[in-house]
Amino acid sequence: MAESVIRGTPVSSGIAIGKAFFVNRSYQSLLPRQTIGPFQVPAEVARLKAAFAEAQKELVEVRKRMPKELKEYKLILDSHLMMLKDPKLVDLAAKYIRELHVNAEWALEKAVAEVDKTFRDIGDVYIRERIQDVRVVADRVQSRLIGRGAEVREAPGRYIIVAHDLSPADTVELELNKVMAFATVQGGKTSHTGIMARTMGLPALVGVAGLDTLVSDGDLVIVDGIGGKVLVNPDDDELAKYHDLELQFEAYQRRIIRSSQLPAETIDGYRVQVLANIELFEEVAAVIDNGGEGIGLFRSEYSYLNRASLPDEDELAEEYTDLAAIMAPRKVILRTLDLGADKFISTFGRLDEANPAMGLRAIRFCLKHPEMFKTQLRAICRASAFGNVSIMFPMISGLREIRQAKAKLVQAQDELRREGVAFNPEMPVGIMIELPAAVMIAEILAQEVDFFSIGTNDLIQYSLGIDRSNHHVSYLYQPLHPAALRSIKHVVDAAHEAGIEVSLCGEVASDPYCVPILMGMQIDCISLSPKAIPGIKRIIRQTRMEDCRALLKEVVDCRTVNRINRLVKETIFKRYPEELTFFASLLDSDELGG
Repeated sequence: MAESVIRGTPVSSGIAIGKAFFVNRSYQSLLPRQTIGPFQVPAEVARLKAAFAEAQKELVEVRKRMPKELKEYKLILDSHLMMLKDPKLVDLAAKYIRELHVNAEWALEKAVAEVDKTFRDIGDVYIRERIQDVRVVADRVQSRLIGRGAEVREAPGRYIIVAHDLSPADTVELELNKVMAFATVQGGKTSHTGIMARTMGLPALVGVAGLDTLVSDGDLVIVDGIGGKVLVNPDDDELAKYHDLELQFEAYQRRIIRSSQLPAETIDGYRVQVLANIELFEEVAAVIDNGGEGIGLFRSEYSYLNRASLPDEDELAEEYTDLAAIMAPRKVILRTLDLGADKFISTFGRLDEANPAMGLRAIRFCLKHPEMFKTQLRAICRASAFGNVSIMFPMISGLREIRQAKAKLVQAQDELRREGVAFNPEMPVGIMIELPAAVMIAEILAQEVDFFSIGTNDLIQYSLGIDRSNHHVSYLYQPLHPAALRSIKHVVDAAHEAGIEVSLCGEVASDPYCVPILMGMQIDCISLSPKAIPGIKRIIRQTRMEDCRALLKEVVDCRTVNRINRLVKETIFKRYPEELTFFASLLDSDELGG
């Protein structure tokens, strides 16, 4: 047996067997904790600020040396530079030096702990995990404080990167052609390690507690990105087993990638558009490589996060235009800001709300801040002149919100027209159906827009009264709940009755157990994470619509979620055993959805 088997969260599928190589370790155990005299305070504050300045200068140089394979991640480094320039963290640490008379290293740790506490209270997974960025920045400063600087070590041969945490800056000194996989102590499903690993096509695990103490340089390790574990110094039987699994997985991936550019069309000729959900511009390459037919959901709020000020119109227009031009003639659906609740920006700060998930967020937040909203609307309109761009408003609950949002859009277009700025006056306008209220009046809402997109993650949570991040009730989150399926079918029927297109995003779109049911409903589009596209398209191409309709009828007649789950799994597994064997890992690390 292996010396140790450590569990983690898979964020990029696959199997890798190789020697461990530590890129960085936590500086926690190396940081001195000292009290200082009052006369030492000014010098200690100066030392702290000098370390921030050195770290900033170092990161600027790192950005210049960013390797070609990761050039798109300069945006992430820019956010780290913004944190180093932002006075909040350094001022908080300096305050501890002055008030508690502690050394700079200890003060900075206390400052990060305070920020960490604030982030832990945030419900949104993506935002909560951005504390990792703060830690990366703080570690860079700590390395200067303790006199280590950036460590560069040369690794012999090919290797598996093991790290406390990993940022794009850490990869600059690596020989990327030698990297086989990643495993980190820190990080979650939306961490940058996962994004990098998927871009490079390498297995990766994050949140692997114990790596720092249980793995040493040169240890033979297996990174299991399917089962979600790291095996340290495995025995011969385990090596043979995982070598065989590695070969099987690679063969399966080659098969589905070879056919990923084919259309998602059933055996009897029913065609479904398969689009991608993304939040970062650098994911575009993965969309195209994996056979995505367009962008079904671009989460535009991530351009507003991790920065001290709001982006201006030109900055947003450039980003959206680049996206539209690269994807043209493929469709690009830009969702307007879904800010508020747990996604907040420093300009506005967190709102004092007892129940933020049902508070001032998404379209409500935008209508409350019309100037900010108009800036984004103008930028989207400008991009519409360069590609197949659609606009989509989130969290719509009734006619008033749609009409108010459309009125703001018309105002933005009128301004651009007077200024002689090009835009597409026929740009399609859609809404996300993610509230039960919107489901109930879908027939009415369909008269106001060009398309629907069903955001199943929020819709299921709001319909069932379940917070998926709450471990006490997360087991009740059931995509195949009769209420969820009937809601989706009602929306699809209402859209088709009105003659408009309906798509679906969220985890349901990348669940092989759910897709045949969606096909039976005659969904027009599904939108999912880029890495899940080849497998889902392959399933669709092996499907007959008559079988999907028959399964849907059986499912709708079922009264309990347990009965539906049993029926669907028995039916689907018999038909697609190979896909389901490997798809389990993809489901665990899928996107946050709509």
